[in-house]
Amino acid sequence: QLQLVESGGGLVQPGGSLRLSCGAAGFTLDYYAIGWFRQAPGKEREGVSCISSSGGPTNYADSVKGRFTISRDNAKNTVYLQMNSLKPEDTAEYYCAAGVQTMCIMRQDEYDYWGQGTQVTVSS
Repeated sequence: QLQLVESGGGLVQPGGSLRLSCGAAGFTLDYYAIGWFRQAPGKEREGVSCISSSGGPTNYADSVKGRFTISRDNAKNTVYLQMNSLKPEDTAEYYCAAGVQTMCIMRQDEYDYWGQGTQVTVSS
């Protein structure tokens, strides 16, 4: 069974940093584009960032550009989301997703496998 597992969430003060990790069980991430999405209470899930299977093209939501960085380490079968200068509005459940399309696309319906999510709370 193909599974994605997110980790690295937690409580952080405004201005702080967290690094989220997305790992896979049962398959290698090498051939998949990976997207990070988030859902805040009472809001729809939205795209945060994505990275192509090659690790080349990436994309970011306007709200996180310049603060978040997505990267992948295929040797470790892991994709990371480095989040700096966190704001209270970044508080949400964060999900990673894998898509067989290999290209970085910020549309949820392009992704085939989803993790269970990790909670990020930004608060003083």
